Amino acid sequence: MVDLDDAIIARLDSHGERFEILLDPKAMDLIKQGKEVDLAEYLAVEDIFKEAHKGTHPETSKLTEAFGTDDVLTIARRIIEKGEVQMTAEQRKELLESKRRRIIAFIAANAINPQNHLPHPPTRIELALEEAKFHVDPVRPFDKEVEEAMKALRPLIPIRFEKSRIAVRVKADDYGRCYSDLTSVGTVEREEWTKDGYWIGVVEIPGGLLDDITAKLNQKTKGTATVKLLAQ
Repeated sequence: MVDLDDAIIARLDSHGERFEILLDPKAMDLIKQGKEVDLAEYLAVEDIFKEAHKGTHPETSKLTEAFGTDDVLTIARRIIEKGEVQMTAEQRKELLESKRRRIIAFIAANAINPQNHLPHPPTRIELALEEAKFHVDPVRPFDKEVEEAMKALRPLIPIRFEKSRIAVRVKADDYGRCYSDLTSVGTVEREEWTKDGYWIGVVEIPGGLLDDITAKLNQKTKGTATVKLLAQ
């Protein structure tokens, strides 16, 4: 549970009543993304308030009238999904910065420069977003934020979302250490074992992860892995 001092208030006005909860600001963003979260871990107090600052509660009959249930976690989720959020300036700043970093990381992992089919470094994406004066919206769903960020980037740098196909070769001894890394980010389209004891696979990965996966495989195989970008 989040500390009361760090919690924000989410509220929803419905059926002539106001319903409020105290929660960790991270929960709001996760639910807006459509992710499954255990709200019990994010509520400062597992309770529904009429006025959180005063500690007053609505009548149970009012809860069931507005939400069809008096289950706290079910009601809390609906308040987050449909209501509005109040937060301090510092909380808002931290939430915006966290979301901005995630947007940059997502684009860096999934987008490429179509001119050379290589990923853009996160720093370049960050600088281009600053040049475009892109502003993060704390309540807009994450996928919509990414769409807006890409619109802002396209006039400034060549960029698009794309999958890359790579050919990978590793020794049999390294297969177990490397295979899970490949399947955690991509899809193995073809694979085979050579007579001299190598595993060879064709893997589709997000375009922006080419450098990361190459570095990771080389680290785990002490530089003996071979990773080749295949023609699109």
